Amino acid sequence: MGKKVLITGGTGLVGSHLIPLLQQNGHEVAVLSRSKDTGKPYPVFEWDYNNNYLEEGALEGVEAIIHLAGAGVADKRWTNERKEEIYNSRTKTSFLLYNMLKERPHQVKTFISASAIGFYGMDTGSSILKETAPVGHDFLAHVTDAWETSTAKITDLNIRLLQLRIGVVLSEKGGALVEILKPPVAAPLGKGSQYMSWIHMEDLCRMFVFALENEALIGTYNAVAPRPASNKELTRAAARVFGKTFVPIPVPGLILKLMLGEMAGMVLGGNRVSCEKIMKEGFDFSFPKLEQALQNLRSKEKG
Repeated sequence: MGKKVLITGGTGLVGSHLIPLLQQNGHEVAVLSRSKDTGKPYPVFEWDYNNNYLEEGALEGVEAIIHLAGAGVADKRWTNERKEEIYNSRTKTSFLLYNMLKERPHQVKTFISASAIGFYGMDTGSSILKETAPVGHDFLAHVTDAWETSTAKITDLNIRLLQLRIGVVLSEKGGALVEILKPPVAAPLGKGSQYMSWIHMEDLCRMFVFALENEALIGTYNAVAPRPASNKELTRAAARVFGKTFVPIPVPGLILKLMLGEMAGMVLGGNRVSCEKIMKEGFDFSFPKLEQALQNLRSKEKG
């Protein structure tokens, strides 16, 4: 039986892919947005975490919430104001949902929250990271840890909670892959040997649906493909598949730090993250191999 699912961040890169998949699987979708948009093929309800506001009726009939909201960590330079927005857009939205679920009548039984492998720190070398690995010490680790802590309060309401720590999402419509292919030539960044724990957008969205429909699942899962690639390997493969020139000379870290400031740590560092836990639960990847994933995205781009 399909469920009624309320989604935050539904207009973002992941949400815009996830909504059609949920509908294809027989689920009814409603979306929380900062602005009312009546032109969407699903109900849209307003919310505002700064004013602790959630539109009446937003929770009506809802059995599950998928929480994707959060300002993009790579969209703008990390000024103090931007850092505050990145932090608040994750934690304050989680607290708002908790408070509304605590105060209002509802039927919500499942809460699935996005998280990120940034939890482990921006650079963890070649160590294989399972979900039990400790939290890192940099800005993104601090944000992600607080994000997970804020959503963990949901369990106080006897609601099943899952947190998916998302890796580098590969999509032909945005994100890391588009940035890699944007320059005239593709080149590795920094050392080039740093790991990129990637996942195809389709597999990520299928993982959210898997988490929704398998009610025995609970807790934290890494949302990455089985075979992480180095920055150099991923860049070379993307250039080959998408017909770009690959130059093996790395872009120096110093230049990236001058261009990006503290944000440079996201591309100069890396994580080698394990998806063993979700696979043991029965999740089967459609795109476990990088070349296969890139070929599929190339065919979609040609469309």
